[in-house]
Amino acid sequence: MKILVCISHVPDTTSKINFINGDSEFDKNGVQFVINPNDEFGLTRAIWFQEQQGATVTVVNVGGADTEPTLRKALAIGANEAIRINASATDGFFVAKQLAAVAKSGNYDLIICGKESLDYNGGMVPGMLAGLLNYNFVNSCIELTIDGTTAKASREIDGGKELIETNLPLIVGGQKGLVEEKDLKIPNMRGIMTARTKVLTVLEPVDASVETMAVKFEKPAPKSAVKLIDASNLDELINLLHNEAKVI
Repeated sequence: MKILVCISHVPDTTSKINFINGDSEFDKNGVQFVINPNDEFGLTRAIWFQEQQGATVTVVNVGGADTEPTLRKALAIGANEAIRINASATDGFFVAKQLAAVAKSGNYDLIICGKESLDYNGGMVPGMLAGLLNYNFVNSCIELTIDGTTAKASREIDGGKELIETNLPLIVGGQKGLVEEKDLKIPNMRGIMTARTKVLTVLEPVDASVETMAVKFEKPAPKSAVKLIDASNLDELINLLHNEAKVI
């Protein structure tokens, strides 16, 4: 079984976020980047298929040379090879077109994406990719097993989960639950050293139109100051909840 895992290069959630050029561009200065968490759950599940069922795992990313440390980490975790498409990830459709070109040439049985990246939260790429390739698609996937060409998956829905049986080739949009956080793999020294010798192929992008563009970003309004009320002053608390907070 050949597995392609799509990897996004996103800011660490602890990073301080700023914007430049009239709040139209993300400021990368001083920001630590990591594998998108939803993608890392998918990568860990792919490595399980590698260890248990002999699958080969390729990771792919759309981005510049600055994303290669993220791909090298994926190789250190256990991926067999990596592909970088040498282009800025401008919008979801453009990224999906690049990934579709790689998928078609590689003839992959299973493609695992995160259901969304945690920087822009677009959530568009997995579904677009499935549409471009005409593959079966399961989004918000929290469980996945493969037996021959048959896949059984669970997806998270409001109030529960849905069980699905389908056939390969398949695209899943994964999230936490596909594996648990305790199962995520941390690269060891041997993996890091081995990753240096694994193949990282750089491809030029295929022609694809950019359908959307960011006009402006805006940070959430700062939270108002907290008012502390003495425990014995219930009248003041009730007054503030009624007249200021307007919750009673």
